[in-house]
Amino acid sequence: MSDIIAARDEQEVAEAVLTALGAGKTLEVRGQGSQQALGRPSQTDLTLDLSALSGVTLYEPEELVLSARAGTSRADIEEMVAARGQMLAFEPMDTGPLLGGAAGRGTLGGMFAVNFAGPRRISHGAVRDHALGIKAVSGRGEPFKSGGRVVKNVTGYDLPRLMAGAFGTLCVATEITLKVLPRPPMEETVIARVASPGEAAAALSAAMGSSCEVSGAAFLPQGVAGRLPGLSGSPALVALRMEGVAPSVTARRAMLLKVLAGIGPAEVLETETSRPLWQAVRDVIPFAGSGERAVWRISTQPKVGPELAAKLAADLGGEAYCDWAGGLIWLCLPGEASHADQVRAALAPHGGHATLMRASAAERARTAVFQPLDGALAALTKRVKESFDPGLVLNPGRMHAGM
Repeated sequence: MSDIIAARDEQEVAEAVLTALGAGKTLEVRGQGSQQALGRPSQTDLTLDLSALSGVTLYEPEELVLSARAGTSRADIEEMVAARGQMLAFEPMDTGPLLGGAAGRGTLGGMFAVNFAGPRRISHGAVRDHALGIKAVSGRGEPFKSGGRVVKNVTGYDLPRLMAGAFGTLCVATEITLKVLPRPPMEETVIARVASPGEAAAALSAAMGSSCEVSGAAFLPQGVAGRLPGLSGSPALVALRMEGVAPSVTARRAMLLKVLAGIGPAEVLETETSRPLWQAVRDVIPFAGSGERAVWRISTQPKVGPELAAKLAADLGGEAYCDWAGGLIWLCLPGEASHADQVRAALAPHGGHATLMRASAAERARTAVFQPLDGALAALTKRVKESFDPGLVLNPGRMHAGM
């Protein structure tokens, strides 16, 4: 049996899973390999290559719906919908730069499997919130489908939401249907200097509590800010994005500047400067190209994010910044050690979860890469895994050891 099994359609995927199941082998599910360095290191017997399982099967711009096979290039999809004035509204992260790979190599299946949304998460939700339907093969080798091609779909279980973010441990997705949305014709970003993380938290909270309809909100400490496009040499600041038609954006910008009055000097970035800035925030460009320095992705309460980020950076000698109005912390440490115990101990009083996004294979093998599960949640997760993949064929241990 070859170490790599290439599948070109759903039937070949099912045959590969059944063959592995019958032989007592395990499968690593892979497209272009752009997410391969995420999660615990693979210890599987075979690789199921989905790179040939590609192509858009449906795109109806008037209905705001798109279906494509799992191995389809995400960059090709984004280019196609952009040509029709549309977008993937959840602003998916390109993990290539952070993980030491090339940008733009991800696939639709990989994007769906990791469920990483960008700055627009605060206004439009995550990948799973835009997933309308899925065709897949379970760990039993059984093809199935869930959902459909319309937004108001209430038939059966909402399996696309379950599968998104499961890192390919429950099924092999072969085709995914997504909702797309019109692309805003204009955007502006208001940036304001802040004197402390506490002031940053207050500014972010005020902006999000206003009627300005902010679609991106970040705290960028000095040092981090200076490595982002358009912000060279900048001090610590908050960045707040608004999108839409010109009259609306102009009116909301004026309103936001009033909300931020008394915070610090503010300026406005126009569309051509704003878009590269948020793409860099999304793709964690300040921490790209840092070798195997450990990087954490920490989700917590927005109101505590800036101060928690500053504390972790100071205590561990690293750097950090916040996205999602403070609810998402990106933490880069000075060396390969992940300091998982200290990171999770600092997070515990506030609630949330910490995911080790980048580290050496050895560090990922000895560390709980994903937030450890408590008793009830661990038992439920185990039952879900056994329901879809009782033979533990698909990406076993990718997320949690022994599961």
